[in-house]
Amino acid sequence: MTEVLIISNVLSWILILVLALTVLALARQIGVLHERIKPVGALSFAKVIKAGEVAPAFTLPSLNGGSVSLGGTAARSTLLFFLSPSCPVCKTLLPLLKSVQSAEQDWLQLVLASDGAEPEHLEFIRQQHLETLPYLLSREVGMAYQIGKLPYAVLISEAGAVSAHGLINNREHLESLFEADRLGSNPGINGGSAGISSQPAH
Repeated sequence: MTEVLIISNVLSWILILVLALTVLALARQIGVLHERIKPVGALSFAKVIKAGEVAPAFTLPSLNGGSVSLGGTAARSTLLFFLSPSCPVCKTLLPLLKSVQSAEQDWLQLVLASDGAEPEHLEFIRQQHLETLPYLLSREVGMAYQIGKLPYAVLISEAGAVSAHGLINNREHLESLFEADRLGSNPGINGGSAGISSQPAH
């Protein structure tokens, strides 16, 4: 009888160990799949500000000098790009953003935005050579757009309305932001899949 109990206990522990290993393996596989999945378009997470609505108005100092006005009537559209010094994807997108700013400067102004400790951002500006770009350090701006993931971009029209917004992971996401504004398309919101949020272009 004792031997039967011992064998039963051993088998129970073996079963528990196998189940634990299975759970760990499944958790690891889910993590791998999560890393491999890439969004098809710029994913929209903002809950408060919607495309077509008036952009919140801010006038704030830039870490690079001067002040920056967001919202309201302006001479050019504004691409408000939320980033962080600790965001690897943000860093990889900076050359693309600089190129876009240079090529589209006739109609578009690029504004970088973040929050946190000022010394960290000043060092980030120096390392990434961002001295020529407006750089806002404001928790209020991020809260106004309910930014929960980075890097995130908001396109604001000359009239001061939110044209399009979304999570930006690569060049295609950024281009889809401009395309949605130009075409007035709204994939993902009406279709129920991940996409960008936009309003008709003016």
